[in-house]
Amino acid sequence: QVQLVESGGGWVQPGGSLRLSCATSGFIFTNYFMSWYRQTPGKERELVATVAPAGLDTNYADSVKGRFTISRDNAKKAVYLQMNRLKPEDTAVYYCKTERTAWGSPRDHWGQGTQVTVSS
Repeated sequence: QVQLVESGGGWVQPGGSLRLSCATSGFIFTNYFMSWYRQTPGKERELVATVAPAGLDTNYADSVKGRFTISRDNAKKAVYLQMNRLKPEDTAVYYCKTERTAWGSPRDHWGQGTQVTVSS
């Protein structure tokens, strides 16, 4: 049974920080690129950040570059998203997701999401 469980969401004021965690089980974690997505009601889900299997390469949406950092701990089979200088437009449900294996096989495993709200 593949499981991805997000945690760490909450409410913060603009300019604040949050660190999201994604605990995983039920698959060979070290084989996969891992990503964070986010979705606001009425809008399409968007890719926020991706990290390669060994954590040696990362990619970010233009809207979060310089503010968010994705990382992983393969020993703990966990993915993290450090979010700094948060803006109201960052408000969304954030999801952890597998992308593909290191050799290119597609996969599509999603967590249930964690709510992030940025407001005064």
